[in-house]
Amino acid sequence: IDPFPPRASLPRNMIENSMFEEEPDVVDLAKDSTFPALDPDEVVYEPRSSRLLVRGLGENDLDDEEEDYESSARLLGMSFMNRSSTRSPSASPYIRQAPPRSCSRPSARMLVVGVFILVLVTSMAMVLYFLPGCTFTKVCVCASLRLCLVYPKSTNGELFPWNELRLPASVRPVNYDLSLTPNLTSMTFTGRTIINMIIQHNTKRVVLHSSEINIIKATFQSVEVKVLEYKPWQQIAVSFPGDLKEGQVCVLTLDYTANLSHTYDGFYNSSYNDKTGSVLSAARKAFPCFDEPAFKATFLVRITREPEYIALSNMPKAKTTTLPSGMLEDEFEQTSVNMSTYLVAFIVANFTSITRNVSNTLVSVYSVPEKKEHTQYALDTASRLLQFYNTVFDIDYPLRKLDLVAIPDFLAGAMENWGLITFRETSLLVQNQSSLLDKQLIANVVAHELAHQWFGNLVTMRWWNDLWLSEGFATYWQYASLMTEFPQLYLERFKAMAKDSLNSSHPVSVSAQVNTPEQVSEMFDSITYEKGASLLLMLNSTLPDGQFRKGLLEYLRQYRGSNTVTDDLWNSITRESVSDMMRTWTLQKGFPLVTVSRKGGEVTLTQEHFLLSTDNTTHTSSLWHIPVTYVNDSCSSAPSCRQMFTLRNKTATLKVSESVKWLKLNYMNTGFYIVHYGDEGWAALIDALKTDVSTLTPHDRASLIHNIFSLSRLGRVSFRQVLSLLDYTTNETETAPLTEALSQLSSVYRLLDKRPELGLVARMKAYILGHFGPLMDSQDWGVEESVSSQERRSALLEVACSLGRQNCTDQATALYEQWTNSNQTNRIPGDLQRAVFSVAAQSDSGWLSLLDTYRLTTYDSEKRKILQALASTQDPRRIVWILNTVLEGGIIHTQELPLVISTVSDGFAGHLFVWDFVKESWDRIIEKFPVGSYSIQSIVKSTTSQFSTQTHLEEVQGFFSSLKERGSRMRSVQEALETIRLNQHWMDRNLATLRDWL
Repeated sequence: IDPFPPRASLPRNMIENSMFEEEPDVVDLAKDSTFPALDPDEVVYEPRSSRLLVRGLGENDLDDEEEDYESSARLLGMSFMNRSSTRSPSASPYIRQAPPRSCSRPSARMLVVGVFILVLVTSMAMVLYFLPGCTFTKVCVCASLRLCLVYPKSTNGELFPWNELRLPASVRPVNYDLSLTPNLTSMTFTGRTIINMIIQHNTKRVVLHSSEINIIKATFQSVEVKVLEYKPWQQIAVSFPGDLKEGQVCVLTLDYTANLSHTYDGFYNSSYNDKTGSVLSAARKAFPCFDEPAFKATFLVRITREPEYIALSNMPKAKTTTLPSGMLEDEFEQTSVNMSTYLVAFIVANFTSITRNVSNTLVSVYSVPEKKEHTQYALDTASRLLQFYNTVFDIDYPLRKLDLVAIPDFLAGAMENWGLITFRETSLLVQNQSSLLDKQLIANVVAHELAHQWFGNLVTMRWWNDLWLSEGFATYWQYASLMTEFPQLYLERFKAMAKDSLNSSHPVSVSAQVNTPEQVSEMFDSITYEKGASLLLMLNSTLPDGQFRKGLLEYLRQYRGSNTVTDDLWNSITRESVSDMMRTWTLQKGFPLVTVSRKGGEVTLTQEHFLLSTDNTTHTSSLWHIPVTYVNDSCSSAPSCRQMFTLRNKTATLKVSESVKWLKLNYMNTGFYIVHYGDEGWAALIDALKTDVSTLTPHDRASLIHNIFSLSRLGRVSFRQVLSLLDYTTNETETAPLTEALSQLSSVYRLLDKRPELGLVARMKAYILGHFGPLMDSQDWGVEESVSSQERRSALLEVACSLGRQNCTDQATALYEQWTNSNQTNRIPGDLQRAVFSVAAQSDSGWLSLLDTYRLTTYDSEKRKILQALASTQDPRRIVWILNTVLEGGIIHTQELPLVISTVSDGFAGHLFVWDFVKESWDRIIEKFPVGSYSIQSIVKSTTSQFSTQTHLEEVQGFFSSLKERGSRMRSVQEALETIRLNQHWMDRNLATLRDWL
């Protein structure tokens, strides 16, 4: 998945005494033979000293503070479930031990202890029983103490025969035969799912997933059976009086109906210019299935459609049959690979395509007919990347076709469905005459999704806690695969470091906290994507040439078609030192701060956890194995200058010549750590840059700027030292350091702009324009050929125009008038469009003409920039209009809400409006976007990250606390509260300095 540039509460588990339940609700397993006997899935080890046998709690014990969870699991075009973190369907973690056959006469001491235990259990049961919100019913398991295990009630009032979030391991699906008939007039669909399955060990039940589906008939081995449903966990079950035997092959057939979804979830309808289509984005809402990544199977899909539409699925079409009704049934080949349910896809729509044969694979790009001419670049890029990946991974893409489909309504940036990759139109379609910068954005997304065909599809993480094995690798390869075409590309690490420096962060490989849909959704973040990719980059730069690729090839060969955990990757690289090193990076959150101190030729390096939070912090005593790279003044820019030292302990020393004037650590910024050089070290580096900017590489200069701003937030350097380093930037011309400096200064400016500090805001504006104004004014406004130059020019001019620099606004106004006067035939260079449109949007006539253009244009990259310009208005009435319009959908697709909110939040006029809008519209927002999803994370961050007062802190805390299961437990909320506190702290510490220094 590309999330588009990755905690609802649970039903309470209750242990109760039978005295609190009336007889009809109590089921004594010793007397009721209709209730299923214990499966190996739910039997736990029974100590010899105890006669208690508590079933089904195991590793999935629920916190007794957690409440009923009623919402469905939806995420960025993927489907998943309420699940815990570690169990594999291939084996049961439980051990059955038979109870003792007889009991000896208890002693007095034993009786006293027994009575004490009974009183304790009874007290616990009374407390749990009277907690609100319980939807469970008790099942008495042990007659001696009558300790009761609760099972949930099905929708029909009967006991549901499973009480865990993860599915039991007793049944494994082998093949799905799916038949679906969507009705795009009534917005409903009917379906039949035939599941061939094998029994892994004896069981009396089959449990799988289903959500918002009305099952009208079910047969098991051709005999009609009753299906029980527990909606909060999106599970259905069939129970049997006798055991299904290990090794038995069974067939479950389910007929059902459902509504096409009106959100971006499930089998949903997508509309475009009064035309409709349907798209699958969540498996369990389209067909009953074992919806966990480790339950891989093959799939045969049949779709019935009207003749004016086409149908697409993962595999090539095998045949089309005309039905008596005049409808057409398309049958697709059975998948030639086992795959997880979240990768199953089908589309019914009025699309057209262009195709090309590449290495025995038919590559096609689909779009609505009006945009067919915008598909050529995507086809060229996908064809080239497919050949690249076939070669570099030494395993050919395994399917006979690869479709890339641009969908008008799509929540994520893209989704890697095997053989049928789906994209937002803005992530796939681009004009031939578009700028190289626009084309680079398309290439990035295509490269990411194609990399998933190996990392994620061919080899799949066993559970979502190791999502980085899919998304981290796809992010890494999207950069590695494009370095030849776009050599200036570099892996974005700073965004991930900002998140990872907070106490609310999480490890790349999470141990046990990924249970609910909300928690799974929150794994799709910059830690999983950018930090995961950064760790791979760091590992590659540490190993001898070729060792990294050799290990990856072994990993792909060994685990193709199966599921993995993080240790499988390290074991494939076959170096014990690598495994030891990388576990320190993947199993703990955060990253290190390396402090450098020097006495003559002896350099002391000290590591600690770089943690920004000011309170409620979790300081770890863990250490990282840090591959510290460094250069010095005698040789500082060429790769051959790089030296390496592994810092494994809290402190270590290395020797350098006393003639060395300065050291720069983390060469080319390949390591995921921050460096503090001390006052003398920073002074030496600043002097070196003022003397000769090119003494360090552009990436090293960018990392120095990032590091010193980060250290300022930590309180290790003063803001005066930050400004001292920035003095050199009057001579800076390279993209990476310039964009980092402008980004950091703009963040400070926006923070000050939201406070009653008008004089200070004016001085900060003057400082930025004073430093970069001459470079801004020197930019050419014509066509620029270099991608790096386009990126640099775009960053400079967007800041210049937003700060009202006269030369910039005059040039932008003139270019906009030329464009409108020529009926938009006199093209505005793509990298200048955002700056030009944003200037135009500040006037009444410009805003209205841009709105007309937005309604009519078919150029997706241009359309997105127009939308950002419309949202940048400082007119309060227009701000309210655009927020309401995008939430309603129609003129502006609701999928654009996070972008609109982010843009409005940056402006002075809109930042309070948008916060009030989010509070008032929260319930409508989470109807459209899943709680915890990347979109919700973005909305929470955008609306709160520029607050810096106690009043706003209390307001944000109060609002999210009131949401309860509707978002109060999201990690992004904790992140927001931390950020506001840090902003407060930074303001308190630096306002006086800024007033004096600026």
